[in-house]
Amino acid sequence: MKRIFIIHGWGSSPNDDWIPWLKKELESKGFKVETPSMPNTNEPKIEKWINHLKKIVKNPDKDTYFIGHSIGCQAILRYLESLDKKIKIGGCIFVAGWFNLIPEPIEEEGETEIAIPWIETSMDFKKITSHTDKFLAIFSDNDPVVPLTDSKLFKEKLKAKVIIEQDKGHFNAIDGVKELKIVVDELLKW
Repeated sequence: MKRIFIIHGWGSSPNDDWIPWLKKELESKGFKVETPSMPNTNEPKIEKWINHLKKIVKNPDKDTYFIGHSIGCQAILRYLESLDKKIKIGGCIFVAGWFNLIPEPIEEEGETEIAIPWIETSMDFKKITSHTDKFLAIFSDNDPVVPLTDSKLFKEKLKAKVIIEQDKGHFNAIDGVKELKIVVDELLKW
């Protein structure tokens, strides 16, 4: 049975945005879905999020898939980087994932200090891509915090398939996004 882990974003929870809808939708299609609450979500730290994923996922294999939102995508990438090279997983879908952030909204919220380690700590993409060749990155053309230029980085660094949606903001409920059918449709192709 395919296991799917949906990792929420910064300041969020498994009960927010499109995550409850997606969990229910995927379970109805026979997937085992877990939506963990990540630690200290208002001040996420790389090491704590990676360790939490290690504890929850336990034994990843070719039937293990990850779906991340925003900083949850970063956590998944860094988790993959921490795995033994021999481990293969099914794939990853990133929604509003990022390597960089538009500075103004982060500065306004006073969250630059929290974001800096996530932005400046490098990743070994060769190691990350050794675990799967299935990466999908979904962006919005009007995301207020993720620069659309990051879509090119996902393509370059991960060889990800990139989809750019129209008017979805940061894919939050506040942006009117409570369902993400595209994630289900794309996952079923795998």
